[in-house]
Amino acid sequence: MKKLSRISVFGYGAGDAANSMIISTGNMFLLVYYTDVAGIGAAAAGTLLVAARVFNAFTDIAAGRIVDRVHSKRWGKFRPFLMFGFVPLVLSAAVFHVPDVDPSLKLLYAYITYGLVCVAYSMVNVPYGCLVGAMTQDATQRARLGGARTLGGLSVGASLGFFIAPLLGAGQDMQQVFTWLTLSFAVVGSALYFFTGAVCVEQIPGSVPKITLRQSMAALKENSPLVILCTSSVLFVTGTSATGASQFFYLRDVLSRVDLFPVMAAAQVAITLTLAVFISRPVARWGKRAVYCAGGGLGVLGGLLVFMSPADGPLLGLAGLVLGMLGSASVSILTWALIADTVEYGEWKTGVRVQGINYALLAATRKLGMGFGGGVVAFSLALGGYVSGIADQPDSAVLAIRAAAGLLPAALVLAAVGIMYWYRLTDKRHAELVVSLTREPT
Repeated sequence: MKKLSRISVFGYGAGDAANSMIISTGNMFLLVYYTDVAGIGAAAAGTLLVAARVFNAFTDIAAGRIVDRVHSKRWGKFRPFLMFGFVPLVLSAAVFHVPDVDPSLKLLYAYITYGLVCVAYSMVNVPYGCLVGAMTQDATQRARLGGARTLGGLSVGASLGFFIAPLLGAGQDMQQVFTWLTLSFAVVGSALYFFTGAVCVEQIPGSVPKITLRQSMAALKENSPLVILCTSSVLFVTGTSATGASQFFYLRDVLSRVDLFPVMAAAQVAITLTLAVFISRPVARWGKRAVYCAGGGLGVLGGLLVFMSPADGPLLGLAGLVLGMLGSASVSILTWALIADTVEYGEWKTGVRVQGINYALLAATRKLGMGFGGGVVAFSLALGGYVSGIADQPDSAVLAIRAAAGLLPAALVLAAVGIMYWYRLTDKRHAELVVSLTREPT
């Protein structure tokens, strides 16, 4: 099998940069936009975020089935879908343009536009994720792709933290900021999706070009590592998404240091760059599962520090956020390699290489986690009596922000790590499966 070229690895990372123009913008700023710009109540916004993500989980599964049924002789199974990446990007721009109408119509508009983004994003993101398993079966090469993906998403997330968050302080025209941001992303992101589809060649053919629903269900039934990974993922992503969605509120309303948002973005860049370069070393020594759990442990410690940090001691809170980033980045890099491993496990068990539905299930659990995480923050704000537009929040709201940013994420990540105890598909076992799958019959 050919070693992946640098351009293909770079191109794969570019695809997640485009993804993040949709997903990171929403995770970081959509709740702030809905409450502070569109004028939608926190509880109503929280319900919307949860409902949309649950819906998005089903659209991911549907997209997985569509991907498993489609095959192009020239382009393969997954690359053709990336050519339509402009659709969710354009719809994402519409999400951040809620018209100034009756509150009930505002909410209806928000539900419709966000729902359309969910459908369009699933049809691009699911095949994008499947590319890892189709480009290579080598563990080291998959780690490279996972690192490239994380760096691609990080480049956008960091840019949002460096350049956009500081523009959202008091007295700023937030609507204008989001208008230029989302329209620019629609143009740049479309080009990045096309580039990914052009350079990321699929080298691993499917055992069956078009997979039936019966074959998909049989493969899923036998794939216990996939079930365990998805269960752990939904808990982990719920926790980390809650921290991400509440980080702006935490820095602004608890620590009174929204100016530190760019510092956190810089820390995320440094952490992810370091992990992308060096994570293969601990993985080679201890295996992906062990490093996954170690990263989760750092996330638990970070969440506790965020919750307990005093308002006049911002460095302790920042240290907690940094530890959370370290745990989140390490687990995210490894998750994409682990899901590719489950494809070979399912093929070994059933004889059918099912990729679309495997990735779709993981993507669905992550979407659920993102929705639950954002919903938790919104509901916490509502229960704590958060009032948009005021400088000094009531003590109950400050406590709610602390809990949403630290305590609850720590508990959820701890549960996610505990579930991985039952994940038995070690790197050694996976290598043995790959050998058995590629061995010529005698």
